[in-house]
Amino acid sequence: MRDLWLGITGVLGSSWRASRGRLLISAFLMLLGNVSAPLIAVFLAVTTDAALARDTSAAVWAAAAVAVVALLSLTMEHFAHIFFFELADLHHLRIEREIGDLAHGTAGLDQHERQDYADRMELLRKESWEVAAGVQTVLTAITLSVQIALTGVLLARLEPWLLLLPLFAVPPLIAGRIGEARLERAELATAESRRLGWHLLELAVSPAAAKEIRLFGLQRTLRERQAAARRREEIPLRRAELAGLGLRLAGQLIFAVGYVAAVVFVVRSAITGERSVGDVVLVITLAVQTNAQAAGAVAVAGALQRNARALARVRWLRRESAGSADPVVPDHPVPATLRDGITLEGVAFRYPGTDTDVLRDVTVRIPAGATVAVVGDNGAGKSTLVKLLCRFYRPTAGTISVDGVDLRRIDPQGWRERIAAGFQDFVKLDAPARESIGVGDLPRIADPVAVPAAVHRADAQVVVDRLPNGLESHLGKSYEDGEELSGGQWQRVALSRAMMRDEPLLLLLDEPTAALDPLTEHALFERYARSAREVGGRTGGITVLVSHRFSTVRMADLILVVADGRIAEAGSHQELMARNGLYAELFMLQAAAYR
Repeated sequence: MRDLWLGITGVLGSSWRASRGRLLISAFLMLLGNVSAPLIAVFLAVTTDAALARDTSAAVWAAAAVAVVALLSLTMEHFAHIFFFELADLHHLRIEREIGDLAHGTAGLDQHERQDYADRMELLRKESWEVAAGVQTVLTAITLSVQIALTGVLLARLEPWLLLLPLFAVPPLIAGRIGEARLERAELATAESRRLGWHLLELAVSPAAAKEIRLFGLQRTLRERQAAARRREEIPLRRAELAGLGLRLAGQLIFAVGYVAAVVFVVRSAITGERSVGDVVLVITLAVQTNAQAAGAVAVAGALQRNARALARVRWLRRESAGSADPVVPDHPVPATLRDGITLEGVAFRYPGTDTDVLRDVTVRIPAGATVAVVGDNGAGKSTLVKLLCRFYRPTAGTISVDGVDLRRIDPQGWRERIAAGFQDFVKLDAPARESIGVGDLPRIADPVAVPAAVHRADAQVVVDRLPNGLESHLGKSYEDGEELSGGQWQRVALSRAMMRDEPLLLLLDEPTAALDPLTEHALFERYARSAREVGGRTGGITVLVSHRFSTVRMADLILVVADGRIAEAGSHQELMARNGLYAELFMLQAAAYR
């Protein structure tokens, strides 16, 4: 009940802030249309009695009144649509913006790793239309309540006993609420299967996956697995829907008993002369409307509950976002330059919902101005280390300090503004090439010098030269004239984006050249290392290169070998080779593979 009330007040509050004029006009028009419906029964009764009494004047005026209120009943909601559809769009946009802000409004990525978060986001995506329709649902509920109250008053004036008739509409309402609650539990329980089903469907229609699907003959397997996932979702949902249908049917049968009893009661009174024929017409008409009101109330109650559930999930996101805030208040500015460097002391980390440390007891000092290479097998913890440096996560244990200041005490947004990064799982942004690159430094996205300079630093001019309109060319198939790039070309665009910030305190390259051949990667890393040393000389900036190819990072000042979540070895290439340990062994193995 609390969620229902919060859902109603939330919709009204959001609509009032979006456009109070549209809200008031649409509410008035819908109220006028709903109030007119019971008045049809009143004027029909007057018309009937006047006709039987041969009172032509009264019958004509009452008939005209019937026409007027019938017209209002039929048309007012249609006029209201003009206003509340616009209002619904504004409300929907506000909620979507808030969901986007909540999804990306926290300093870290912790919540994106949680299944309960993923389940609710999936359900919110599915229920986006419920949120959009929330304005109409709430206004319909309010005006329908007024209509039901007016119907009750008219029935009570005729015979107090008839007030029981609207009460017979309560069982269908209760049955509808129970059915919706069962359906909600089923939806939450099947959210994982729904996500899997959508994933498999997206794979089936994805151009990127088409090659492997055809090569390995996966069409039938994908269909079967997608169908199985849909069955795991649909069977519990259908059961819940059938149970809800049975409950609603039982509720409607109870109402039918009351409806028949009311009609029989008034007809018998009319036969004995206690009631007029007009009273019979009034009761029959109101009883028919009461039936429609009950059905409408059930539908509106279900829609209100769905809207309340969607908004309850938005409130859940608010609580989770607030709860994920770091208890340490950032009270230090971002340093203009690095003097000492970055130090990790006893750092451990495990992802939310897991009980295994991905990193443990990581202790290392990275001097200001240094170029650092992080190497190791896949899954060793290299990318996790990069995410911690970006403050996407908080260490489970230990501290990361920048020039002696705990990183958690430095404003995360300000810190990220001094980071340039290229990732292996980079974004393919469908946009003009200039914008797809320029978003790496938004204030300079339209700078005619900064974007070409970033392209030059990333050694991506060869990609731009092949585009039909250079940096003005559209990238991606979202555009009719868009250019689809190869994996390596997209990677160079992403590297250009990473190079937009020309004086970062931290340059992170997390296997950004995985789609390139080893020789090209080696040449690029050497180019980045030279550029990094120039930046480091001016700002003390640190460059971190992550790779599983040992031969490409030998020029780094410091090489960190990550194995099983620990720093197994640290030193320069010459030092590590002289130790003849893990680094030397892996280096020689990879070197032998390229001979």
